[in-house]
Amino acid sequence: MAVNQGVNQRVGPTGFVYGLDMTDEMLALARQNQRKAGVDNVEFLRGEIEAIPLPDDSVDVIISNCVINLSADKDRVFAEALRVLRPGGRLAVSDVVVRGEVPAQIRKSVELWIGCVAGALEEDEYRGKLGKAGFEAVGLEPTRIYRTEDARELLAREGIDAAAIAPMVDGKFMSAFVRARKPRAV
Repeated sequence: MAVNQGVNQRVGPTGFVYGLDMTDEMLALARQNQRKAGVDNVEFLRGEIEAIPLPDDSVDVIISNCVINLSADKDRVFAEALRVLRPGGRLAVSDVVVRGEVPAQIRKSVELWIGCVAGALEEDEYRGKLGKAGFEAVGLEPTRIYRTEDARELLAREGIDAAAIAPMVDGKFMSAFVRARKPRAV
């Protein structure tokens, strides 16, 4: 979690920001950064994205950076996001998204899971899960398409021959901005 003086510029003088993390170490670091930045309109909460410790209809915008991929229960994540957003509230996250099928050996790698790859949802599945949760105006905007060459060293450490699987994975993973909105009347 990063805290900087830009918080006041983004939310205005009366706005408020919640930061969420499941580890005491990251919360301590976030609070230390908050003190250094002299920011008062931020509160850091211990919790998980599958059970956000905030009341219903309490936030305007949810942002995250490659966290949803780490959850084993993405349906719960999207349901919780919808629950805490005010009507008309927005989800604006950066995540890794898959285009098409991915070989099982890639999905099973623990190191790739931790690296936001193996837990990535397929593009249409991502849209579908957001829609099923109740979101509207769902959009995925690619920001970077990953090539096999980008992961050659990682794949080698996992005992995977990059050249052999290149035709199956090249260009299938992308970083994307994922945006959606909670309907105004739910």
